[in-house]
Amino acid sequence: MRGQRKKLYCAAALTAIIAGTAQAQEAAPGGDIVVTGTRIKRPDLESNSPQTVVGSDEFRYQGATTVEQVLNRLPQFTADANENVSNGSDGTSKINLRNLGSNRVLTLLDGQRLMPSQAINLSFIPSALVERVDVLSGGASAVYGSDALSGVVNFVLKKDLDGVRIDAQTGFSQHNNNNGSLRALQRASGYDPAPSSVIDGGKQDVTIAAGKNFADGRGNITVYGGYRKFSPVRQSSRDVSACALQDRESVAGSGNFDQLFCGGSSNTPFGSFIPLSDLSPFKGQTLINNRDGSGTLVPYNPSYSYNTAPDNYFQRSDERITAGGFARFELSKAAELYGSFMYMNDQTFSQVAPSAVWFGTAFPVSCNNPYASAAQLSAICGSAAGTDTTAPTNVGYRVIGAPRRDNLRFNDYRYSAGVRGDLGSGFSYDVNYMYSLVKFKETYLNDVNQAKAGRALNAVNVNGVPTCRSVIDGTDPSCIPINVFTPGGVTADQAAYLFGESNTASRNSLGVISGSLSGDLGQMGVTLPWAENGVGIALGLERRRETLNFTADEVAQQNGTLPSDGIIAVTEAFGEIEIPLIEDKPFFKSLTINGGLRYSSYDNKQNSSGIKSGYNVWTYKGELSWAPVDDLRVRASYNRAIRAPNVQELFASQSVGNVNGTDPCAGANPSAPFEICQLTGVTQAMYGSIPGCPSDQCSGLGGGNVALKPETADTYTLGVVITPKALRRFSLSVDYYNIKVKDYIGSIAPSLIMGQCAETGDPYFCNLFVRDPRSGQVFGQNSGYIISTTMNTGYLKTSGLDVNADYTFDIGNLGSINLGVVGTYLIEQVSQPVPGGGSYDCKGLFGYTCGQPTPEWRHVARLSWMTPTDTTVSLSWRHLGGTTLSSLTDNPLLSADQTTVNRKIGAYNYFDLSLTQAIDKRFTLRAGVNNMFDKDPPILDSGLLQSFGNGNTYPGVYDALGRTIFVGFTANF
Repeated sequence: MRGQRKKLYCAAALTAIIAGTAQAQEAAPGGDIVVTGTRIKRPDLESNSPQTVVGSDEFRYQGATTVEQVLNRLPQFTADANENVSNGSDGTSKINLRNLGSNRVLTLLDGQRLMPSQAINLSFIPSALVERVDVLSGGASAVYGSDALSGVVNFVLKKDLDGVRIDAQTGFSQHNNNNGSLRALQRASGYDPAPSSVIDGGKQDVTIAAGKNFADGRGNITVYGGYRKFSPVRQSSRDVSACALQDRESVAGSGNFDQLFCGGSSNTPFGSFIPLSDLSPFKGQTLINNRDGSGTLVPYNPSYSYNTAPDNYFQRSDERITAGGFARFELSKAAELYGSFMYMNDQTFSQVAPSAVWFGTAFPVSCNNPYASAAQLSAICGSAAGTDTTAPTNVGYRVIGAPRRDNLRFNDYRYSAGVRGDLGSGFSYDVNYMYSLVKFKETYLNDVNQAKAGRALNAVNVNGVPTCRSVIDGTDPSCIPINVFTPGGVTADQAAYLFGESNTASRNSLGVISGSLSGDLGQMGVTLPWAENGVGIALGLERRRETLNFTADEVAQQNGTLPSDGIIAVTEAFGEIEIPLIEDKPFFKSLTINGGLRYSSYDNKQNSSGIKSGYNVWTYKGELSWAPVDDLRVRASYNRAIRAPNVQELFASQSVGNVNGTDPCAGANPSAPFEICQLTGVTQAMYGSIPGCPSDQCSGLGGGNVALKPETADTYTLGVVITPKALRRFSLSVDYYNIKVKDYIGSIAPSLIMGQCAETGDPYFCNLFVRDPRSGQVFGQNSGYIISTTMNTGYLKTSGLDVNADYTFDIGNLGSINLGVVGTYLIEQVSQPVPGGGSYDCKGLFGYTCGQPTPEWRHVARLSWMTPTDTTVSLSWRHLGGTTLSSLTDNPLLSADQTTVNRKIGAYNYFDLSLTQAIDKRFTLRAGVNNMFDKDPPILDSGLLQSFGNGNTYPGVYDALGRTIFVGFTANF
């Protein structure tokens, strides 16, 4: 029992930074130490970069069934894709370190890349088998290659079992809906309030693993299998999300101000319209069919809006099966064979409200449509009403039926094999191969085919029968015209024509072959005069090949999803050196420097088109560690890191579509002078006669860009680690980090391109015009357009301070107490979306542009009591500082985030309690409750919610479902 208590004690700290000591590392062959962030191996190695280590017991304390749940509680992380994202979800789970994006953190599994860079899905990792998670802050491309800009997250699994291990857990959410104001608001809008109390969102997870040592411990085989299931939660089950909340002031015609109301979508079963024809007397205004059935159009007001919340998921359903195995066998000290195989089958559904003829699309509405009254046609077509023409019109019409469901299926495979060993004289080697394959299928159900909607709206009267023009000309003989001019006028037959399913599939693979040699030159006498330890080196070669093949059926392509394919191959050589300069001298207990260099040569190719590109890039690092005495260590690092563009960013199929914008060089009196227009391709003969974009609908070219170059980042860290001898079992570290990502890959809105060109004449923007060689226009098929593909744009920058403290002390016969604290103070979170343009800082803000709340200060603290009876009681305190709506700043780039209510989110404090009881050495029970006091999340204007917002709040940041309760056990045989 004493050994069990020691185990619980050692893992009690929540996320205490281990400050680069051996506790943060694992042994390699020969007794050397392997540290995340370096390939050098030696017995006394310490990390020179800030590193947080999360132990396996933290998963038990939290009742976590996903690995991202544990990491997202750390202040270094911002919530990303997870089970609480439904609309627009790709079904994956990701992490976002330093709020620089999930694609700028490198995810490793046992020191190797997890999956293809654009297919990372943390659901692949069985949480019950996680031994620890190493979180390294700052760039690490010199060690690992592309993607390690904000840092590295390395999941280390338990692979050496000798026996059987069963881990099982069940949990659910419980919430009391008692927000009187929201419930009254919902009743006043004619909506049913959420139940007064709910128990839902069940989560079950079980993993069984078995292992066996053989050949006197020189070999081991471990296999595992797991099953996990999440039950869905609808938005109608919570007060905060039972209707889409909007600020009355932000909605024209609402009549009241400074309060939220139950809004919703303007895609309603009544039918709404925005005439775009110049002949319409209501051009640009939003009209709706009068609910009295009089056949007239009236100005839209929010009382007509459709409540999308009841069908929308607050938590996606998910069902996952995992299986795999690990093996190793030591032939001799010079050769140990090892390998692994892992598999995941995951199916998840997202669900949103019934589909609609989409309001954001301009359809050709027939000006003698047989379903429309004369008054309706006059409002849409003006003087052209009753003629055999069409008028461009944005049409919104909710077709009531089954909700839209997105069926997302993954079959993921990963295997590795290698040989490693000790060569003697301080040298060891590791040669390995890893291959991962992600097979993804998506079926979107119950969705309106917008191409069919366009044909169904272009109807005329043929012998008294409403008939699609596409039937007359034979382009679509099956077309059935739809009646959007009468509330509830779309019949079952008409809906059946509109509805359909779309299917897409992808096959994404990554193959990596790598070889490295690590050596301690001290055993060969290479030691500096003032140091006892020798110089350490690591050399290696790596070859990676990533492929993507994405397919889309006809329906998906009609809705704008196009096939694509591509290959990225990279060949790399790398080296690293660690030099102990001074040891055991006054004021120099140790002084060590470390340097690394990597050369990468990229070859990119698209098989379907034959397009190729390539580039070569160097990455490098320099680190320093100085310990004047045993109790104090100062560490600093600089890294030049990169993120190479992925296959989709390079090779996504390009297409031209309608985009909002105004050509500054069009018309008889252009708003831009000729000198600027000339930069966009306008000749003197064209100037003053270029046709303007009709209804401000220009053409834009979207898709991939084979000319992309890698993002580059310069990252700096400086910190101090204190481990005083006078205060045993106490450690404190404070680290400063500064990361700037330049030429980050994104796209620029065509309207911004046109505006920036007209205002500044900057060739960067003006060169993105491709004009029709005859007319100079930038609209129409086979004509001009604005380039809005992926491109290297501005910069991202963040800096801050990480504070980590951990202290354990005995309390006599009552056991021991552990206190661990991890906090982050954010100094800046800056974005410059346009090269040479303005920038904005999202520190302490939230909103449409800044996205999720970005507090200046966040921390997680855990107080754990380890009793003599093998019971551990643990209390966690999660603190998120308050944030302010970004439009309240004086930065004009943030002025669009307008609302008059709930413009500040106060500080949030959550308390979680767990209990772990070791029955004996084989059996341990656990139970707990997160968000003990059932604290409601902040309530926000739904119009502000971008980047992973859902249900009028940010469920990745705050506990949106209420308190969660779990119980589980671990058994070892």
